[in-house]
Amino acid sequence: MRVFRNPQVNFYVRDVEAAARFYTELFDFTETFRTPTTGTPEHVELRLDGFILGLASIESARRVHDIPADSGPPRAEVCLWTDDIDRTYTDLLAKGAQPVSPPHDFLNGRLRAAWVADPDGNPIQLVAEVTSPAQ
Repeated sequence: MRVFRNPQVNFYVRDVEAAARFYTELFDFTETFRTPTTGTPEHVELRLDGFILGLASIESARRVHDIPADSGPPRAEVCLWTDDIDRTYTDLLAKGAQPVSPPHDFLNGRLRAAWVADPDGNPIQLVAEVTSPAQ
């Protein structure tokens, strides 16, 4: 019997609206859920290719669920694959993403990666496969 389904990652953020705008405008996530539906949101869910990212306010996590959510040091990250790390990284910085680690090769040059941060400092890893030049 399968017990678990529909996994998602939730980030606790200071400003749910600003965080949702960041992910929808810079990474093409689509908003699929918001509560409350009017006024200041306490929780928003965003979807990209079947992945769900939840954004919940620190205050509501404490008030509603009595959990000590804070936006302290990141312990997780969102990882997004793309085709062109260098162009994507430059475009994201121009749109307001904060730099964390510039584009660089790893895994013996098979992959290229870079990191940016969202408004709450949550890291976002960008990864691309490195293609060999045509011979």
